[in-house]
Amino acid sequence: MKDCIGKARARIGILTVSDRASSGVYEDKGGPAICDWLTRALASPWEPVARVIPDEQELIGTTLIDLVDAEGCSLVVTTGGTGPALRDVTPEATEAVCTKMLPGFGELMRTASLKFVPTAILSRQTAGIRGKCLIVNLPGKPSAIDDCLQAVFPAIPYCIDLIEGAWLETNDEFCKAFRPAHAKK
Repeated sequence: MKDCIGKARARIGILTVSDRASSGVYEDKGGPAICDWLTRALASPWEPVARVIPDEQELIGTTLIDLVDAEGCSLVVTTGGTGPALRDVTPEATEAVCTKMLPGFGELMRTASLKFVPTAILSRQTAGIRGKCLIVNLPGKPSAIDDCLQAVFPAIPYCIDLIEGAWLETNDEFCKAFRPAHAKK
């Protein structure tokens, strides 16, 4: 899809994994928090492709595959299902559909979260690559989503460049992406 000035829009998947939100027991706050954060962070044209599904590993995996392979997302950001509870299986589903895992993302997110809560060590956020898409697992709480995205997003646009995904330009006042001098347009 192209916007009015002819630039291709990046498609970004926003996947909420929650039994209760998917069944209407409570309002999904994680997906909208991600969308709001990306709206502030990105200067380049993009469009969200949002889904809300229950904590079912097979469904999470098929939804991730659909967002990447059919919907053409260059970035998929998930929320929920990253804790130690029995039904928290988002990292397992992510790993099952990715060809490369990027453990540094989870390490940095936990380090950033530990500044606010000692239970951050219980989180199992991760990230991986499927085709030309980066998949990043975030926690479910909106404030934790903000903390984690602030920590890792500066590396995301260049990572997507390296895997030949869509170009993402950031609003430097909110979140400055890092690209080596040879990778800047």
